[in-house]
Amino acid sequence: MIPKLRAWDKQDERMRTVSSINFAHEVISCKFAELKPFDLVDEFSIDDVILMQSTGLKDKNGVEIYEGDVINCRNSFRNPMTGSGSLSINRDFKIIFENGEFKAEGFDIRLKNILSYSEVIGNIYENPELLKGHEK
Repeated sequence: MIPKLRAWDKQDERMRTVSSINFAHEVISCKFAELKPFDLVDEFSIDDVILMQSTGLKDKNGVEIYEGDVINCRNSFRNPMTGSGSLSINRDFKIIFENGEFKAEGFDIRLKNILSYSEVIGNIYENPELLKGHEK
């Protein structure tokens, strides 16, 4: 699988789609996320953007989930540790990459196991207010 990336443009404070990365010259080619495939591409120094990798997973609405996204997870289900009782959640989580896997920060269940009742509601750069009270 070829990694799919997006980039937060620190100067313009806009999300961009990464077209290519030249590691030798430390340059990233990007376009605005909302543009069509043949629109203009800009080049940036690696230091001028924040890269976020796709998890390769989609939320319950079919929206691709990236590192740095904020998902809302809402469901009641049987306690996976005991097999009895129930566990209810209704909370927003930041998607992080930790110990070799993507996960919902502060939630010890694999991301792929909560997709059917989670939805992307924004990301930490365009919507920092989503994580009020949480460390970013």
